[in-house]
Amino acid sequence: MDAKDIRDLVRFSEEGPRHEPLYESDHLWSEIVCLQGAQGLGPISDPDSDAICTVVAGRVAVQVDKGRKRVGQWGTVLVPAGSELTIKNASEEPAVILLVAAPPPTLRAVYE
Repeated sequence: MDAKDIRDLVRFSEEGPRHEPLYESDHLWSEIVCLQGAQGLGPISDPDSDAICTVVAGRVAVQVDKGRKRVGQWGTVLVPAGSELTIKNASEEPAVILLVAAPPPTLRAVYE
């Protein structure tokens, strides 16, 4: 069994969003994204992977295609396959997001 403490992956960078891999298998992909200031992520998408975006700490503005919502700690957003996801920090405080996708998205989709 592989067990991790998410707190060990929380790191911030002045240069942009920080991505820390959590778990990856043939069937699942996950990472921790750390945002501070006005940092954001996206737009990203994958035609074959559904994803869940969970706010672990802070408050973010999430856009899935044309829908927008502010989400606070413990809030989640479903990102259906083929949808475009954009996340931006929405407060003065840093934000930590858990992204989980299945099946794992292509590398091009994750890091574009």
